[in-house]
Amino acid sequence: MMISRRRLFGFALLSGFAVPAAAGAQVQDLLGLGQQWMDDNLDPAALRALRSGDPAQLDKVLAGLLKGFQGDYVLDLAAMQDVARLALPLLERDPRTRSYAPWLKSRLDYFQVADQLRTSLPPPRAVPGQPAVRPANPTPNQERQAWQKQVAQQPAPKGAAAWVPKLKPVVRDAGAPPELVWLAEIESSFDPAARSPAGAAGMYQLMGPTAQSLGLKLQPNDERLVPEKSARAAAVYLRKLHDQFKDWPLALAAYNAGPGRVAELLKRRRSTSFDGIAPTLPAETQMYVPKFEAVLKKREGVTLAALKMPSAKRSA
Repeated sequence: MMISRRRLFGFALLSGFAVPAAAGAQVQDLLGLGQQWMDDNLDPAALRALRSGDPAQLDKVLAGLLKGFQGDYVLDLAAMQDVARLALPLLERDPRTRSYAPWLKSRLDYFQVADQLRTSLPPPRAVPGQPAVRPANPTPNQERQAWQKQVAQQPAPKGAAAWVPKLKPVVRDAGAPPELVWLAEIESSFDPAARSPAGAAGMYQLMGPTAQSLGLKLQPNDERLVPEKSARAAAVYLRKLHDQFKDWPLALAAYNAGPGRVAELLKRRRSTSFDGIAPTLPAETQMYVPKFEAVLKKREGVTLAALKMPSAKRSA
């Protein structure tokens, strides 16, 4: 049976087994890159937790994955695919970590697409006597093409059938295009209980301070976990971001990475578009916008450019 280089990498790295030299220089190089990522992002206790099935230190695994998403190199995500797939059932099994599972589950395809991009993009030209240069970040158009292929074969999450009809009117009444309801697919797979290691919560993964600024309460009950309230707050926020940036890709980037960061990068790079700042955004954000573009096209048959604000903003 043929085993892919990535699978061999994941198996060896997570099982602790050595790969024989006969496996080839390319596999050894791949293992070296993967091991470097592991050394930089996951401590030995976290690796033992994955190997043994002990969830006690899964918070460290989550912290490592989150660090990868917040870095600016998309292709680093390729090395995390097997780690994430091993972590997911452990998260689902333990009540203390179960709410993190939908956050990770909705992002498994990030690792897969990053791996596809890594293998499909041409390597940098080697210069004799010079250290190897890692490939450049994929361009937004390369990511769009990869996400179109990926999302084309992905069914909508199970929760979508129940929640999309209920939440579309909520989004529309908050003054945003109702099609934006599908942002919950890439944020939480339409799971109201989802939480992220960074502190976001709910179907639309709102951070605490942002939620409070939009009128949601965190105590005594966290209103981010109420789908209708989460959807309304997300729609109001997206509408405000669009008012600020005059552009849906930039509004979505700001929703994911923060409006301050997007505004600062636009100024620094003297750009007015998402494509102009994409390589310097967090890896998650670089993939987030083209992923939503693909989801919107697949689920609604429209593009971001075709989205229209409701004729009347009935709530602020």
